[in-house]
Amino acid sequence: MVSKEKTIIGRLESIALPELGIDDMQVRVDTGAKTSSLHVDNIVKYMQNGKPWVKFDIHPDIHNVEKLISCKAVISDIRKIKSSNGTAEQRYVIETPMTLGKETWPIEITLTDRTDMNYLMLFGREAIGKRLLVDPSKVFLATTKS
Repeated sequence: MVSKEKTIIGRLESIALPELGIDDMQVRVDTGAKTSSLHVDNIVKYMQNGKPWVKFDIHPDIHNVEKLISCKAVISDIRKIKSSNGTAEQRYVIETPMTLGKETWPIEITLTDRTDMNYLMLFGREAIGKRLLVDPSKVFLATTKS
């Protein structure tokens, strides 16, 4: 059996969501959150070729709210999610590739309003999976420096 070394990541990392047109977004790694969640605006559900889709807007740079990316994705699920403040809400779930460092893999993301949060995205346990270890004392360990 071949054992693969796990990549160590910090409590903050920079990721890309290439299918959503995002190449550099700071995320907060949250081992307490099962599913990753992304702050989006103007969520609209619609049907395309008999499948439910969602379109939404993202401001990928928290320091530049003028930058706006309009996205669309197939809805993979709708789930009741309990947020950190204890309230539950129905959220659309999408599946999209995510790049961290040199690796890319598909993750599930719930779409929600994170206006009051410091980071636009939480990177949860399911996305971390068995491939990563978290060192909460560090930041940007896996981020590719150019």
